[in-house]
Amino acid sequence: MNKQSNTYTIIYTCVLVVVMGAALAFAAMSLKDKQQDNVDADKMRQILASVHITAPEGEIKSTFDKYIVKQMEINSKGEVISNEAFSIDVAKESKEKDYTKRRLPIYVCELSKGETKYILPIYGAGLWGPIWGYVSINSDGSTIYGAYFAHQGETPGLGAEIDKPKFSDQFKDKSLIKDNQFHAVSVVKKGQKPLNGEDYVDGISGGTITSKGVSDMLNDCLTPYKSFLEILKHE
Repeated sequence: MNKQSNTYTIIYTCVLVVVMGAALAFAAMSLKDKQQDNVDADKMRQILASVHITAPEGEIKSTFDKYIVKQMEINSKGEVISNEAFSIDVAKESKEKDYTKRRLPIYVCELSKGETKYILPIYGAGLWGPIWGYVSINSDGSTIYGAYFAHQGETPGLGAEIDKPKFSDQFKDKSLIKDNQFHAVSVVKKGQKPLNGEDYVDGISGGTITSKGVSDMLNDCLTPYKSFLEILKHE
């Protein structure tokens, strides 16, 4: 075949596209399990961060298995439905406006000194995209032990500051149940206070919309756990 002809060029191009496509597809399939392992490890790292545990690289899963002693799926009545939490898509569940229909995952953590913490995942919307995190609750079912927040694309130096300890550390010891009433912690502009008497933290300066997104996320995602937390408190 004449290598200078249009026919040769077309055939050569088609063969090259097919070969490269097959190679890329093979690579993607070969790396799929590894990619999923990395996604799972990052999720485990974030869950552990809510109870102030940092796992060395390469030891995330073993650290997770050491401290997360139980997983649960509950309903809005606080009843245990299954012993699975990790596979629940919190982003999908958060879109169900009727929270009584949501699948609610809980991670039970036992720290080195024997203290039990309950880790609840949260998911919402910031200014430019999704925001999410994990809130750990003390065994009294009321006070927050720790919190971790992350985002997909909030503004650096402004809304993106939600993933910094300076913001998340404010949540420690805040109460979700006061005077037997459940109130999610509010995020308000510095110097202001919420109207309903709930506990609150200062929002990000210059990140008003992201701060409101965190506040809304906490209310939307923690309220379904109200019955479960009340059960813990009474126990």
